[in-house]
Amino acid sequence: MKQLLIVDDERIAIEGIKSGVRWSDVGIGRLLEAQSAEQAKAVFRQERVDLMLCDIEMPQGTGLELLEWVREHYPATETIFLTCHADFGYAKQAIQLGSLDYLLKPIPYPELEDAIRRAIVKLDEHKRLNEFSQYGKYWVRHQPLLVERFWLDILGQNITGTAEAIGRAAAERNIPYSDEMTFLPVFIHIRRWHKAITSRDEKIMEYAVRKSAEEVLLLSPENGVLLTVGKGEFLVMLNGESRQAAAEALKEACERFVDACLTYFFAGVACYIGEPAQGHGMASAFTKLRKLDENNVAHDHGVFAMRDPDAFPIGHLPPDMGVWSVLLEEGDRGKLLQRVEQYMGMQVTSNHLNPELLNRFIQDFHQMVYYVMQVKGVQAHQLFGDSESTELHMSATRSATDALAWIRHIVDKVLPFVAERQQSVVDKAKTYIRERLAEDISREDIAGHVYLNPDYLTRVFKKETGLSVSDYLMQQRLGLAAELLSSTDLPVGTIAAKVGYANFSHFSRMFKKHTGLGPVEFRGREHGSG
Repeated sequence: MKQLLIVDDERIAIEGIKSGVRWSDVGIGRLLEAQSAEQAKAVFRQERVDLMLCDIEMPQGTGLELLEWVREHYPATETIFLTCHADFGYAKQAIQLGSLDYLLKPIPYPELEDAIRRAIVKLDEHKRLNEFSQYGKYWVRHQPLLVERFWLDILGQNITGTAEAIGRAAAERNIPYSDEMTFLPVFIHIRRWHKAITSRDEKIMEYAVRKSAEEVLLLSPENGVLLTVGKGEFLVMLNGESRQAAAEALKEACERFVDACLTYFFAGVACYIGEPAQGHGMASAFTKLRKLDENNVAHDHGVFAMRDPDAFPIGHLPPDMGVWSVLLEEGDRGKLLQRVEQYMGMQVTSNHLNPELLNRFIQDFHQMVYYVMQVKGVQAHQLFGDSESTELHMSATRSATDALAWIRHIVDKVLPFVAERQQSVVDKAKTYIRERLAEDISREDIAGHVYLNPDYLTRVFKKETGLSVSDYLMQQRLGLAAELLSSTDLPVGTIAAKVGYANFSHFSRMFKKHTGLGPVEFRGREHGSG
């Protein structure tokens, strides 16, 4: 009979679980309990724990953090998660894949009993494999954490990539290994989440994707090993002799896995199937698969094989953007984006899109947009200097989806200015000036406010008002000064400061030049006539 540890920060939840299951019927002889991750660790140090039934959300250390500790110190323990997280209702369906054992609270006890039975079957299978041969296809079950570290060192080239060096490293770590073994690598990359999730949920969902890969692609432990090789990146190494490594079976399994990730986890996952390799060739094989992923700018999810010629798209010429620039100048957002999306869709469908073509396309689109902006006098660095623009621009060459997101952003940013009537630009400049007469503003400040270069703004402004920007600014300041001199008793120095003149003498000279009288004379005349 097995021993099971219940970990939940709510006492009532623990008691409910204890009373809701027929424990002897499912093979559990003794129940242990803990109300925090630290209490659970203490139980592990004192008792044998075969199964752990653990809540994900706990105030003093999450269930996932506890699982990481358990995997490191007690890797033989099987874990079942419980959660009341609202976003996980859909993931309950994934249990049929065997991808992740967790249940949604309130706990359906028949399902919990089934999950415990499956976990016990796994425990018994692991025990059988440990007692089996320490060589051949079952070697990957020997000391799983050391095996994973061993392969990560090979992939990271911390172990020299020769058969002799790898053999010595395996012997030093007591890991059964033969240089005659062959493996088929499958690189898995979570390229995109199709649903907004928090960083905490992302970690949980990555774990779900990993478990799905273990169950759908490996099927059973003796078929190979799965490594986490980066954020959202995994490498499955299938035993070359296993039936699961057969080309058609593996491709079908990868397609089921990709579809399941999209359906249940809202994850865009790509699988890249490599060529069989021996241990000392695995680092090179992995590098090639990563390169294949880097070259994939057309698809957010799918299955791609190294031997498939379509996995390496050929180049194609970018479009003539002359018509596109006219549509941008005319402010026709709908037609412009329709043409962009049609072109991008054709490249993806015809398998022409590769990183080089995508990069050239984005550069040409930038050139077209910047030309239109230059003609209209709009300054790019002011329009695209915000953090959102910077982030979208940096990821634009990553995929067709990211490129289209960046292009839509550019168009939506630029259109209000390139298609705007000159009158409205001048009105904005006038309003900006009137609201800041007391400030030390320049022609450059005003131009920056309306995203135009200063020379172009001056031309537009003078054409509309008959005055340069600087002359209009002075006119407004001295007009306000005259009004304050005639209608208030404020000191002349105070009035000068209120209209943007820090130097009293300079204010007096400019005021006399504008009105023919000095400020004091003007006030005296106005008060005398009043």
